[in-house]
Amino acid sequence: MAGKVSGFAQFKILLGKDLRHEMRTHEMLTSMGLYAVLVLIIFGVAFAQLGRAVDVAHLSGGLVWVLIVFTSLLGLGRSFSYEKEASCIEGILLVPMDRSVIYLSKLVSNLIFLSAVEVIALPLFYFFFMTSVAPAPSFPCSIAPIVLGSIGISAVGTLLSSITVNARSKDVLLAVLLIPVVFPLLYACVASTTAALVGAEAWVETFRTGVLLAGAYDIVMTLASWVLCDFVISA
Repeated sequence: MAGKVSGFAQFKILLGKDLRHEMRTHEMLTSMGLYAVLVLIIFGVAFAQLGRAVDVAHLSGGLVWVLIVFTSLLGLGRSFSYEKEASCIEGILLVPMDRSVIYLSKLVSNLIFLSAVEVIALPLFYFFFMTSVAPAPSFPCSIAPIVLGSIGISAVGTLLSSITVNARSKDVLLAVLLIPVVFPLLYACVASTTAALVGAEAWVETFRTGVLLAGAYDIVMTLASWVLCDFVISA
């Protein structure tokens, strides 16, 4: 009799499935990447109308998170769509495994796809809007809130995506549910990202507070989502 497959082995199999499917189709990365470019174009049109009347540096934190949140919504909305369309989710649920393994594999795959798009979109954002501004010495610190925010959005968004996958207007419903839930995270990340990019007086305190709040949010909400995923996925 074959030995029981460990949870980590099941996790690697499910994660590998998602990554291989994306490498074959490029559906999520292409759509998220194009959407991010379109958002950047809209930003460019808006700032072109304002000319030099606005300080982009002080708006940069909010703009970065507008780009990340709306791009992530597009990817999270399709997180479970392949399993639903191909009726794979029923087969996965028949496998004797902890439902949290399914959740964790989706969380990691969503985080990988979001991070891949950020690696392309955020340098483009800097190139188009921040090159005219001298970077603050604290500029590299902006990576920390971006990483923490991406983890939190992926953790909460993966759970909410599994809830809304069968809804008729799942994309709208996902946005309506996700944005209020992640608002505390966004508030903390926008504040700490702006503080790092601008590097104004007393930026360290604002940055530290934002990062600590974002880290606490990630821990609490990831654990809560992990606890609830068994009920949600099995429902």
